[in-house]
Amino acid sequence: MTTAIVFPGQGSQRTGMLAQLAAEHSVINATFTEAADVLGVDYWAMSQAGPDDILSDTRNTQPLMFISDIAIWRLLTEQGMPAPSAIAGHSLGEFAAMVAASALTFEEGLKLVAKRSELMAAAVPEGEGGMAALIGMDDDAVVALCEKLTGERVIEAVNFNAPGQVAVSGHLDALQKLTDVAKEHGARKAMMLPVSVPNHSSLMRSAGESLCEAMSTVNWQTPAIPLLQNATASVAASQDVFLATLREHVYQPVRWTNTIQNLRDHHKVTRIIECGPGKVLTGLGKRIDKKLPTLASETPELLAAIFDNQAEPA
Repeated sequence: MTTAIVFPGQGSQRTGMLAQLAAEHSVINATFTEAADVLGVDYWAMSQAGPDDILSDTRNTQPLMFISDIAIWRLLTEQGMPAPSAIAGHSLGEFAAMVAASALTFEEGLKLVAKRSELMAAAVPEGEGGMAALIGMDDDAVVALCEKLTGERVIEAVNFNAPGQVAVSGHLDALQKLTDVAKEHGARKAMMLPVSVPNHSSLMRSAGESLCEAMSTVNWQTPAIPLLQNATASVAASQDVFLATLREHVYQPVRWTNTIQNLRDHHKVTRIIECGPGKVLTGLGKRIDKKLPTLASETPELLAAIFDNQAEPA
């Protein structure tokens, strides 16, 4: 069985996440304690107390999800999970993937994610940006609709998550207009997402440029595991290409459909494990390829299924 590990990003957070795993495995709380020592914030208490709107503030969401992803990665490793054949992360999850692949340390990654969250929150005035999801339209149709509606207010297709599922970023008023008319253009469903900033849109360019300064202080290593990047859905040909692509990470699209297809076709992956809270990537995996098993890991029962070779997709 050839396994890939994928890490979720913003949108998978919720109050009480990882409580069941933490009750049985000390590495979960230990990872949050380590993060608190680095950043001076008790993210575990925050994650358990909520409420959800506090967790959805990108300044909280990004560190929370990064810490959670790495906590489960450490748990999988502790439980004897062999090194995966390939690795990837969805949006913010790419930073967890880089830590798992030893491209940077947990502390370096955490500081970088915290900086990323602050820069992205500041890039657009609070309450003016966000994201929406369109269900039931193909990629080209969503791109065309965004181009039709955009003007002084930005609206862009940014996350190509699965066939018929595209996330759009931009100004909130433009997104509201989009969700109001989407069904007239073929969408089966259009909904706002619990994200407080317009991720991966051109509105994030200033944040990306500032983040490059913080990235320059990191002691980057060549990933020890083949790591598929969001913007290209492929493994970089060199460390220079890897870093160049990463520098544009926050304002380039997430090509998740292509990422999963490349894991299957080029890396010959026969099983994918979602390493983080929730089942968002598990659901997307089923939409991309129903025959490719994708297993979630957020509860003790799901974790046990991962180590059962007969396990069915979660």
